[in-house]
Amino acid sequence: MDQGLVQLDQGSGGRAMHELIDDLFLGAFNNPLLLERNDSAVFEIPGGRLAMTTDSYVIDPLFFPGGDIGSLAVHGTVNDLAMRGAKPLYLTAGFILEEGLDLGDLKRVVASMARAASEAGVQVIAGDTKVVPRAKADKLFINTAGIGLVPAGIDLSGSNARPGDLVLINGTIGDHGMAVLCKREGLEFENEIRSDSAALNGMIERMLAAFPGIHVLRDPTRGGVATTLNEIAEQSAVGIRLFEEALPIRGDVAGACEVLGLDPLYVANEGKVLAIVPAGGADAVLSAMKSHPLGKSSCILGKVVSDDPGRVLLQTRIGGCRIVDMLRGEQLPRIC
Repeated sequence: MDQGLVQLDQGSGGRAMHELIDDLFLGAFNNPLLLERNDSAVFEIPGGRLAMTTDSYVIDPLFFPGGDIGSLAVHGTVNDLAMRGAKPLYLTAGFILEEGLDLGDLKRVVASMARAASEAGVQVIAGDTKVVPRAKADKLFINTAGIGLVPAGIDLSGSNARPGDLVLINGTIGDHGMAVLCKREGLEFENEIRSDSAALNGMIERMLAAFPGIHVLRDPTRGGVATTLNEIAEQSAVGIRLFEEALPIRGDVAGACEVLGLDPLYVANEGKVLAIVPAGGADAVLSAMKSHPLGKSSCILGKVVSDDPGRVLLQTRIGGCRIVDMLRGEQLPRIC
């Protein structure tokens, strides 16, 4: 690792961030739970298992079509717990406020956060507030922690994908990242692109009830679908094939990406889950997803294979294949 200065790419979700984690944090905090590299850590306590996660939110702008930093902080934390099959219970919230922040904006964020927590069925039970001088932060940052209860018999991990599994998603990709970018840059298209930010725990409960043997659940946030599937392929030592004709991308998102020279596969999502499911359970899981308001457009977009372990390939409409690698940095910084 370069011993110089921290770079923006090292917080992007791409290869540079993974190298920083491997070279610095994993060495310092080395333990079996951390080495699993999942969205949250699951550990035994007397009488059951808990999942715990933490995250920080630095999105710019604070408000965007479909959400804001407050609701996003709740949704992101709840979803990280749900990706391990946990029932989210409690959150903490730490606020870093820049001197001069509009109190009206802060009240709006807190109210939004409270609504999102109530809708997700969780409580914010502890918190902290710090104020820093002007120009020492960017208006408002939020740090969260979350804890949830993992039901018996559920085993979800990025290392569980197996050849023959199918890859499912609950709707269109790239909506969140493009909504934030368009708002930030003042870009306008014929239809307003809205973030997909949402708490997925209710839908995931249905999925696990329909088929408890799901192998992997992941929310494709920073780095998008491409980066998340690369992480899973590496953790499970398998190959993953995506079907280009099956990729669910809204026309306005695809058009905006084309204009801006972006690939939707790498654009962040905040209300989507990638489910890797044994073929025999895929129909039951897909049906459960479609029965929920957040999963009406669910589909199968790929499969797990034994070839090319650690790699993701896109099978194109004309029958060829191209490598879908993990980017070193992030196409769109400050999207969560």
